[in-house]
Amino acid sequence: MTRPTVRRRLLSIALAAALAGPAYAQNYEPFEVADIRVEGLQRISAGTVFTYLPVERGDTLDRGRSGDAIRALFRTGFFSDVSLERQGDILVVVVTERPAINSITLSGNKDIKTDDLMAGLRSIGLAEGETYNPLNLDRITQELIRQYNNRGKYNVSILPSVSNLDRNRVDITIVVEEGKAARIRDINIVGNETYLEEDLRQSWESDTSNWLSWYRRDDQYSREKLSGDLEKLSNYYLDRGYVDFNVESTQVAISPDKRDIFVTANIAEGEVYTIGDVKVSGDTILPVEEMEKLLFVAEGATFSRARVELSTDAMIAVLGNIGYAFAQVNPVPDIDRENRVVGLNFFVEPGPRVQVRRIVFKGNTGTADEVLRREMRQFEGAWFSQAAVDRSKVRLQRLGFFEEIDIETPEVAGTPDMVDVVVNVKERNSGQFTFGLGYQQTYGLITSLQLVQNNFLGTGNRVAIAVQNNSFSKQYSLGYTDPYFTDSGVSLGYNLSYSDYSYSRQDANLAQYNNAVASAEALVGLPLTETDSIQFSVGIDRNAITTQDGFTPEPLIQYLVSTLGDRQRFPQFHIDDDQDPETPADNDDDDPSTTDPLQSGGSRKWNVNAWRLQTGWVRDSRNDFLLPTRGSYHRISAEFVLPGSDLEYYKLGYNFEHYMPLTNWLVMKFGAEIGFGDSYGDTSKALCQSFDTEGDIITTTTNCGLPFFRNYYAGGPNSIRGFEVNTVGPTYQFTSDGFRQPIGGSFKTAGTIEFYFPTLFDSRGTRLSTFIDYGNVYNGFDDWEAKTLRISTGVALQWESPMGPIQISYALPIQRERSDQIERLQFTFGGSF
Repeated sequence: MTRPTVRRRLLSIALAAALAGPAYAQNYEPFEVADIRVEGLQRISAGTVFTYLPVERGDTLDRGRSGDAIRALFRTGFFSDVSLERQGDILVVVVTERPAINSITLSGNKDIKTDDLMAGLRSIGLAEGETYNPLNLDRITQELIRQYNNRGKYNVSILPSVSNLDRNRVDITIVVEEGKAARIRDINIVGNETYLEEDLRQSWESDTSNWLSWYRRDDQYSREKLSGDLEKLSNYYLDRGYVDFNVESTQVAISPDKRDIFVTANIAEGEVYTIGDVKVSGDTILPVEEMEKLLFVAEGATFSRARVELSTDAMIAVLGNIGYAFAQVNPVPDIDRENRVVGLNFFVEPGPRVQVRRIVFKGNTGTADEVLRREMRQFEGAWFSQAAVDRSKVRLQRLGFFEEIDIETPEVAGTPDMVDVVVNVKERNSGQFTFGLGYQQTYGLITSLQLVQNNFLGTGNRVAIAVQNNSFSKQYSLGYTDPYFTDSGVSLGYNLSYSDYSYSRQDANLAQYNNAVASAEALVGLPLTETDSIQFSVGIDRNAITTQDGFTPEPLIQYLVSTLGDRQRFPQFHIDDDQDPETPADNDDDDPSTTDPLQSGGSRKWNVNAWRLQTGWVRDSRNDFLLPTRGSYHRISAEFVLPGSDLEYYKLGYNFEHYMPLTNWLVMKFGAEIGFGDSYGDTSKALCQSFDTEGDIITTTTNCGLPFFRNYYAGGPNSIRGFEVNTVGPTYQFTSDGFRQPIGGSFKTAGTIEFYFPTLFDSRGTRLSTFIDYGNVYNGFDDWEAKTLRISTGVALQWESPMGPIQISYALPIQRERSDQIERLQFTFGGSF
């Protein structure tokens, strides 16, 4: 019985001697420490050593305490060697510091971002500035292998190396050879008797290789992903009444070459349970009858955990909206396995009713607090409301000023009935100064100077100055909008613009006439509800229209003659003697007041002045400004050119968009546009006549309709993709050259069905989509026929680049006419003003 005891004592003495050997080597007797001196320090302060050293001045140091001191300093991990020496009554602590990590460099990692790998290394205490321990090299290798194994990469190779630097520092270089991810070759669920395996795996993120695996990467094995899929499998059965369902075991096998994964899950389905007695108890705050109306379960129905959770969430939401921010509802089941019945008691614990003490904004370095505060629907001093907080976040997202928005509601320390609302934002560039070049396929090279500030000086006001020039037009504009002209949300804005369109070339895809437009308008917006508003604008336009006989389509000239001839009498009409449109007209000897324009060739200029009144109703419930994924947009608009203008007409329009997420990686969009215009008053009474080449009247109509320069057009990157810009709809063809000039129409129907893949790119400003576009433009309601709709399908890429928006689409027309002008690849680059 004594031998083991003796052996243990001898082993203890040997260990103590090994740990405290340097102290014992001095062979000093116990003494009272008068002072302590530390030698060998380079980076670490003496104060740090004294903090961990269990010896102070005045203590008696013996062999036992010296061993404790050495072990304590070794445990810090700062030192590779520690020894104690005695110089008289002075204790000298001699240390050798471990080197500091100067830098950690990763190379070769593609599948996992460097920041994510670094986060894993920091979790094991390895980071720049920390103390280097050679034992950590193995921990580095194991941690990185663990992260890659979780991504299904089992052939990964991690090669760390250390370079010594001066001043006791080291550089750590880690070379990663990722290899190829192991692919799931087979998934087998054993024990499913009621449901087919394909139904059970329908919502799984893990799958065997398929034609979408290049994008979804669902055939790459991941331990976390498989755990989530098994949880979905459990939910599938629990939502259908299988209370005793259980995943009994899971086997994951890997092939010898570590390239193939085989997954087998063994399950026990159990029996279907129904719901027994259902009641609500506890401190319900609201009447029990009202809380019971929020239940999605009923006695006699098949048990469903999803419906139980919906009931719980509904009651928590109702209580949260009246101030009970920390309310809990616990469904307590009473399981009768003999009769396969589950009774449910929803026990309500409301907690304290909570007020909001303070609303704090963080991260808005360039935006005034007032701009954010006026979008908040949760107020300081009011009862907390989760619905108000959620609505506030949506309104902030729709401003378009921020890349990220996160709202926290921390409890006020020591005051359980109060919370703060902390709004964390990350600002994006809301302003842009651009001087450069762009290109649009139809309009060619575009030079532009643009200054746009959507958040001018952090006030939330919008200021825009733009100058643009291309081969067909010159445009200048100045705009200002104050979205909160009054505290109640009334907006006020002004716009001044001048544009000069010269459609003298055939590739402009518009009728050949010139139109210089100067306009000014004032806009007012009135909010009605959180999602609804109405807008009004009053403006004045001056159109200077120039036509060219022989080049401008006759119906356009005849419209101006019929509606303006009696009043303007061709204020500028020039006869071009040689009929060459490129040669200036010779009009020195001609009298414009006596010349018959229909009997002569030449150019003519018409001035059309108009007072415009526009109004519109907008309902916008989209959840984001840049890339919405849910919600709808409706706009009903009306434009009236007021009596007393040179031409009297109106336009009515309706625009619709609806976004609906189908999965976490797919969003569906429905879009539609309808527009109609017509003349009224004196303009509608004008006799619109058509003439032959001799000037004789061919036909006469009693209503000339909408002015051609206000017609609708379709086709192009922003309308029906796959068709050339503006070419879908009515055209005019000269018999001499056969060229078709689009002249537009007074009635437009268009729409799109588009599927967005929002997670394909790691950028909020980039998205890929596939679409079906349809539509056409007509001369009126009576011309509309479903069989005349143009339809195209294709793929598109949108990118909000630093230089401006870029859109690229490739479309195939699937319903068209032989005379249609097709353009499958279309793109725009740079801003459009």
